[in-house]
Amino acid sequence: MNHRLNLSLLCAALIGAATWQANAQQGAQNQFPLAPRAGQDSKAKDAAPQGAVNQGAFDASKWKYGPAFNAPAGAKLWNPAKIKLVQGGKVVGGTVVGVTDPQAYCAMANAGYDFTWTEMQHSPSVWDAAVRAWQTCPHAKAVPGVRIAYTDEQEIQHALDSGALVLVVPTVDTAEEAREIVHWAYFPPMGWRSQGGGPAFDPSMWGNVPGGYRQTINDNLIVIVMLETLEALKNAEAIAAVPGITAVFAASGDLGNFTGYKMGDPDYERAINIVHDATIKAGKKLCGPFAWKDRPDFTCFQAGNERAAIARGAREELGELTNTQGKAEVGPFASK
Repeated sequence: MNHRLNLSLLCAALIGAATWQANAQQGAQNQFPLAPRAGQDSKAKDAAPQGAVNQGAFDASKWKYGPAFNAPAGAKLWNPAKIKLVQGGKVVGGTVVGVTDPQAYCAMANAGYDFTWTEMQHSPSVWDAAVRAWQTCPHAKAVPGVRIAYTDEQEIQHALDSGALVLVVPTVDTAEEAREIVHWAYFPPMGWRSQGGGPAFDPSMWGNVPGGYRQTINDNLIVIVMLETLEALKNAEAIAAVPGITAVFAASGDLGNFTGYKMGDPDYERAINIVHDATIKAGKKLCGPFAWKDRPDFTCFQAGNERAAIARGAREELGELTNTQGKAEVGPFASK
C-alpha cells in the first residue's frame, strides 16, 4: 500500500514538474517573443525579424536609427544658459577653483552668473568633489559647467554623467579633436556617448526635465572649445565649422603664452581676430574673458574665480571702509 502511494506521489510530482517547465518555457516565449529557443541560432546577422525597419543582412554603415529616444514634438529648451545664448544674450561663467566646500560653490552658483566654470584643468579638484558641489544646489541660478583637463571619452563622460550642462574643452588644435569631442559629448545618433547613468539622470538633477534627459540633452548641451595655440589658429576655420560645437573661446592668456605677444600688440590682436573671423564665418558663438564683454561679436565669457568675487563683493559692501584696519606698532601685524 505504501509502495503504491509513493509511486502515485512520484508520478504526480513528475507531471507537476513537466507542467511547470512547459509553462515556464511558454512564459519565456511570451516575454521574449522574438528570442530564439534555447540553443538555437536565430540567424539575426543574415535576416531581420518581420516588421523590423532594418531588413536584409546586418550592415552597421546603413543602419537606420530608431525613434526610441527622439525628443517629444515641440520640446522646449530647459537649460537657461542655452536659451539665453540661442536668443543672442551674453552669458557669463563664474569660475570655481575649489569645490571641496559645496556651500562656497552654491554661493557662486547663486551670485548672478549664467553658469559655473568649475575648474578641472588648472586645479586639483576631483570629480566626486565636483559632483557633491553640483548636487548640493542643482537648480541654482547658474547651471553647472566645467572646464575639463583634456579631450577623451573618460573625461567627457565624467563631466556629463555628473550633470554638467556646459562643457569647456581646452587646447583644441585640430578639427579631428573637435569631432572627437562631439563624438563623446552627444548621445546617438549625433555622437557616441554611452548611456551609463550617473547623477545627471537623477530626478534631483535632470531626471525629471520636460521630455526626458536622454531625449533632450543633445539640444540643451553647450560645448565650448578653446583655441590657444598656433596650430589652433592654423585650423581655426575647420574647428569652428564642426557640427555640435556651440561656441569657440579665444583663449586670451594662452594665445599670449603661445604667440609671445600681449594684449594690444598687433600680433596678439591678429591671433584673436583669426579666431573671431573663423567663428563668425561658421555661425557659432564667440567666447572670451569677461574683460571683453563689450568687444564686438563676443557673447559668452569666463569671469573671475570665487576669491576675486569675494574681494569684489567686500569692496562693494565696505565702500570707504575698505582696508582701513588699525595700525599695530608691535607684533605680527606691525608695519614692516
